Amino acid sequence: FFISKSNINSKSSHNGLSESPDLEFEYADTDKWAAELSELYSYTEGPEFALNRKCFEVEFRTHVCDRKWTELDAAQHRAHAMRLLDGLEVIARDKRLKAARAILYMSQGTFSECSSEAEVQYWMRYNIFLLLDVGTFSALVELLNMEIDNSAACSSAVRKPAISLADSTDLRVLLNIMYLMVETIQQDDPADKPEWKIIRETFRAELGSPLFNNEPMSVMLFGMVTKFCSGHAPHFPMKKVLLLLWKSILFTLGGFEQLQSIKVHKRVELGLAPLPEDSIRVIRSMRAASPPASASDLIEQQQKRARREHKALIKQDNLDAFNEKDPYKADDSREDEDDNDDNDNSIEAETFPLERDEVMPPPIPHPPSDRVSLPKGLPWAPKVREKDIENFLESSRSKFIGYTLGNDTNTVVGLPRPIHESIKTLKQHKYVSIAEIQIAKEEEFQKTPLSGGEEEVEMSSIELLYQGILPSLPQYMIALLKILLAAAPTSKAKTDSINILADVLPEEMPTTVLQSMKLGVDVNRHKEIIVKAISAILLLLLKHFKLNHIYQFEYMAQHLVFANCIPLILKFFNQNIMSYITAKNSISVLDFPHCVVHELPELTAESLEAGDNNQFCWRNLFSCINLLRILNKLTKWKHSRTMMLVVFKSAPILKRALKVKQAMMQLYVLKLLKVQTKYLGRQWRKSNMKTMSAIYQKVRHRLNDDWAYGNDLDARPWDFQAEECALRANIERFNSRRYDKSHSNPDFLPVDNCLQSVLGQRVDLPEDFQMNYDLWLEREVFSKPISWEELLQ
Repeated sequence: FFISKSNINSKSSHNGLSESPDLEFEYADTDKWAAELSELYSYTEGPEFALNRKCFEVEFRTHVCDRKWTELDAAQHRAHAMRLLDGLEVIARDKRLKAARAILYMSQGTFSECSSEAEVQYWMRYNIFLLLDVGTFSALVELLNMEIDNSAACSSAVRKPAISLADSTDLRVLLNIMYLMVETIQQDDPADKPEWKIIRETFRAELGSPLFNNEPMSVMLFGMVTKFCSGHAPHFPMKKVLLLLWKSILFTLGGFEQLQSIKVHKRVELGLAPLPEDSIRVIRSMRAASPPASASDLIEQQQKRARREHKALIKQDNLDAFNEKDPYKADDSREDEDDNDDNDNSIEAETFPLERDEVMPPPIPHPPSDRVSLPKGLPWAPKVREKDIENFLESSRSKFIGYTLGNDTNTVVGLPRPIHESIKTLKQHKYVSIAEIQIAKEEEFQKTPLSGGEEEVEMSSIELLYQGILPSLPQYMIALLKILLAAAPTSKAKTDSINILADVLPEEMPTTVLQSMKLGVDVNRHKEIIVKAISAILLLLLKHFKLNHIYQFEYMAQHLVFANCIPLILKFFNQNIMSYITAKNSISVLDFPHCVVHELPELTAESLEAGDNNQFCWRNLFSCINLLRILNKLTKWKHSRTMMLVVFKSAPILKRALKVKQAMMQLYVLKLLKVQTKYLGRQWRKSNMKTMSAIYQKVRHRLNDDWAYGNDLDARPWDFQAEECALRANIERFNSRRYDKSHSNPDFLPVDNCLQSVLGQRVDLPEDFQMNYDLWLEREVFSKPISWEELLQ
């Protein structure tokens, strides 16, 4: 494990588990602000900080003499910002780039005049709010559009055998400024001026509205992603595009705290019962389960125990022998064939306090204060669906009475008293989700298109985004997964895979060992940041779409499944996940803003190898949790997709991921194991009783859900195609009804039946008809016999 043996908790050494401390990781929408800023730049871009500064100072001295930026008043600041903005509109490309670099230097906090990182961050906020106020962002979007459509740059990049940083200079400068603006403005500081708060809310609304090319900003960035993946623009700096896309979505739609409050608000609107608990708080209060000891650790502990307690040798040896035979103390060789190569990778939950005392009483009794207290209850309130109550009543009626009543959940005549109690308990824990209400409403709209009336759709940011990405959503999902595959550490370099390193490789490749090591760290860090951004984008979109409308979520989820997202995530986890989470692919002295404020020490191979002193890498743990949450979202309540987890042999891969001692990550792994447990066979369950125990302790219970047993009913054959086709038909009906007005059924269009209004309508007749009106009357009216009696009848 990732700590030395000296750190093993002595109190728990008696229970046969190698105790490593829980990872002090707090899951949030983003990392600390400084970390998010530093990840924008690759280390290869380091020399450009000085270049930006030079461009600013040349322009600044021309107009403001030798005074410092920090010494000017607000009016002078504003006047110079306006001058730089005018520089973005000149025709000469090199002059535009110099003006953009000067604006980038302002966005970076005019760091040459600052003495600390805090001071840099203060001036960043000040300058960025100033730049936004004078209209810089709109000008940058226009320039970005020009660069996206720059066919000369695209065709040049396509022909080049090797693409480097130099090919994306203009794009990188623009994306850097835009990212710094979005990332800085979304940071809510209580000390902000009132006018800054107004600017922030206005900017949030503009970013999510179709103001840029009649589409939200995020849709334009999605277009860049697909253009890059299609091979038409291999020079696009994809890491920066993805980071800006993620932060734009996060800022306009809101993070996980906002999602929780939106969910509470929607449940109140729909008249549903409040949520049984705040899931964010419950997860934060959870403790991680303990991973198992390795065989060598167990033997070493037993030898120490035997020497220490020589007087009680016989008694202790008997206990040790008992524990060696105990299948629940550590993984034994009775794993099924899927796990034969994985015996030491099983993850076992914390032992129950009672269980520990029965099997292995400690040699010295603990004082009462040291005893582990029994848990007061399970962390989650159990839930029951309406469908579960119906199934229970149906089976009870057919068993005791011999007839069924369909969907009737109230009639209990003829059923014994214990069944009455069971139904009462089930109804107490009944949970109606927002999705169930939305599905029922959609069915009603489909059944009664005329009398159902018009649906009122709130034009929120998420609704506008869905409408924007709807036409090309499948291509966007495929593109994101292609980049995720290329950035995954388990991926092998292939000739046909896309090159995601265009914005990290220098023009001249390294010539010394130190440069090669630095570039190696940079490339690995670059890939990790891409995985972090894509995992966050996918999870945010899935969660927001699910709240907005269940069929929007299902549309995105289905296209992720069709694009092989499930095996891709499993492939990602099929690695040494502890090594990935504790990877040290960062050079802290080169991180912004540290590198522009402090003198850089001389880098050596030893200092690069040592890395930082962090217990884990925040971004990698964040990515892993996001990917597990996405996998949960895709497979929840979907039998055919759950069977995909079984078919792809995900159980041993997921069990290895449980080695990470972080409660939230373990929770989502256990959820994924829970849904497939009944299909893994009795032998697997028998060999993994501690994992089963951890599922019981940490995952929410569904009453009547026999997840731990393989029932004939649940081992039904699965038809992936039939289930997905039925879902797809529902999604297409929803999208067609709500968004495709051009193909509406003509039979359902309103008809004007009022004679007066029909005859009163003005009809423009062509000139030739008016000239030949007499002929038309003669031919069509007078010359044709009319039987008035028949007509009147």
